[in-house]
Amino acid sequence: MAVLRSLRVGISRRQIRGKLRFLGWLAVAVCLWALLTGPANAQARPQVLHLQFSGPVTPAMLSYLERGLRQAKADGDVAVIFSLDTPGGSLDVTKRISQAIQESPVPVIVYVAPARAWAASAGTLITLSGHLAAMAPETLIGAASPVNSNGEDLPETERKKTMEALAAAARSLAERRGSTAVTWAADTVQSAKASTAVEALQIGAIDAVAVDTNDLLRQLDGRRVAVNGEERTLNLRDAETVDLGRTFLEDLLALLSNPAVAAILLTLGINAILYELSAPGGYVAGAIGVIALLLAFYSLGTIEPNWAGLAFVVIAFVLFVVEVKVHTGGVLTIAGLTAFVLGYAMLFDTPYAPIPWATILGLAAGMALFVALAVRLVARTQRRPSRVGGSGLIGSEGTARTSLDPDGFVYVNGARWEALADDPPIAEGSTVVVTHREGHRLSVRRRSSHTPLTKETPDV
Repeated sequence: MAVLRSLRVGISRRQIRGKLRFLGWLAVAVCLWALLTGPANAQARPQVLHLQFSGPVTPAMLSYLERGLRQAKADGDVAVIFSLDTPGGSLDVTKRISQAIQESPVPVIVYVAPARAWAASAGTLITLSGHLAAMAPETLIGAASPVNSNGEDLPETERKKTMEALAAAARSLAERRGSTAVTWAADTVQSAKASTAVEALQIGAIDAVAVDTNDLLRQLDGRRVAVNGEERTLNLRDAETVDLGRTFLEDLLALLSNPAVAAILLTLGINAILYELSAPGGYVAGAIGVIALLLAFYSLGTIEPNWAGLAFVVIAFVLFVVEVKVHTGGVLTIAGLTAFVLGYAMLFDTPYAPIPWATILGLAAGMALFVALAVRLVARTQRRPSRVGGSGLIGSEGTARTSLDPDGFVYVNGARWEALADDPPIAEGSTVVVTHREGHRLSVRRRSSHTPLTKETPDV
């Protein structure tokens, strides 16, 4: 019995060791299979980077496209889809975008989308710059005739030179698409010709009409393209599309290209500068004004405004200031508001974006209210009893604009003053009483219930 028991134990142990050995080899085989097939599977599906931009051709579009092309090259993407919807824009930026697409080591498919999008004016040249071009149904392309910043025709000589240069560029971009496409491209510049997606496909100006990016990849799979002189076959059927969002800086650049934002920044900047000039010493308003004006001028530069309108805006602010000081009973205010609205309407009368009437009228209403309040405050100040000489401030009450420990700034009789506390520290916002004046510097002390409002200290 003992022999049989030991035999059974031995068999069990051998079986267990055999099973463990089998499981060990199975685990090794699974790991090897994962190592050998995992990277292959991960790399088997090509990747296409998808960029999307809607709006005028501005530096924001250029920055976004250039970053996308760099990322596509670094990631080894097989292609870039650039979905575009634009009314046109800066010709200088258009040239740089066209060059970036043509020099890209990754094939670029310019796709006019979504439905009812438009590749107008400069957008036509960008579309023709793509290694391949496509449009969504119900989209338009063309009308690339040059105009000035107001959407009006250029002077005859300048128009002829610009049109010839653009027509030559359009013909050059369309050469690889056949003679019919070359003629059509020249007509979009010389005759402002525009076409639907179906018409552009029939002409040969584009390579496909696709309802979405999946349909686009399916139709363009296997197409051969020339990239920097090298022929490539696009493997797109099983490609994975990856969207590229915009960075904060690109969003900021796009925001600054909005005429409404430019109008707000310009109004804020001028008002802040005027406030700093009327009550110097704080520098905060002046700094805000300078920053706002710099951003406003950058914004104006991206949308190619009519600069004559800026003169009307400046005249409007001059009239507002004169109204506050002279009190004409509102005559100059009305004239200023007229110049204000007219100036902004002229400033943003461009063919690439609508005039932001809601913003302009809202700013005009705000300026009217501001001027009315300023006139009322000035009139109230002028009705106060006059105090002659520097000693007139002694005994006056004011407010500490900063903490006084012992020096800082106070606000007295509608002006900002440097101040020195007689009884420091005095907290910001506290009520103070002027005890002494020396030049542009006041001595003050904390206001208490028993503080006499007498001129005890002579002026120095």
